[in-house]
Amino acid sequence: MSTVKLGFTAYGSPTAKPLIILHGFFASSRNWRLIAEQLANDYYVIVPDLRNHGASPHHECMDYPSMSADLSALINDLGLAETSLLGHSMGGKVAMWYALHHPERVAKLLIADISPITYTHSFAKLINALHALPLDRLTNRKQAENFLADAIPDLSYRQFLLQNLILEAHQYRWRINLEIFRANADYITGFPDTATVSAYTKPVLFLAGAASDYVKPESLPHLFPNAVIQKIPGAAHWIHVQQPRLFLAEVRRFL
Repeated sequence: MSTVKLGFTAYGSPTAKPLIILHGFFASSRNWRLIAEQLANDYYVIVPDLRNHGASPHHECMDYPSMSADLSALINDLGLAETSLLGHSMGGKVAMWYALHHPERVAKLLIADISPITYTHSFAKLINALHALPLDRLTNRKQAENFLADAIPDLSYRQFLLQNLILEAHQYRWRINLEIFRANADYITGFPDTATVSAYTKPVLFLAGAASDYVKPESLPHLFPNAVIQKIPGAAHWIHVQQPRLFLAEVRRFL
């Protein structure tokens, strides 16, 4: 399986216990800076950009076995015999797939607002909206926000997505490859076949936004029999952004 060398940002002392944080679809390591800085008081926090995101290389394949292989290569390159993993959304699925195949390398597993299942929602409308953005006519980011307002009404989500829009030589361009995202979107909403996969029997903390329905309790026992679900009040899918204090408290308690 072909791997890519992930870019990453590290926080804290390399002598502390390691914790790797894995971001979601359309996100990057920068979205976790504030959380990582807080946890760096006690842990060596490594926040990679997953393939096709942030500063990491692009690759035509973006499924969970491939992204897990990238993570495995990073862990080996860093010389970590064991590390804790915290993954949100897509990053949570990467973390789960890695833990299911390398349980001996995972000290603690924390999954933020996602389950090991295939979801029915589609990213097609979102990707189409981003693809339709007239990059050659943009003179500022506010224009991009306004252009996307009808397709993506939530301003904070538009601003989050537009972190992938960069200005280079007086021309806006996407840091991400939208065609790769389009081609792999079904892999992101899905989860690989687990029929022949052994369960991960260590304790796992699933953090769920109280206003989100992404964590499906019935999907957990056969793969994660010792999973515990903790709901975060006042939060939906973006629990680390919407309730950072409560989120951090639960992460620290479990770690």
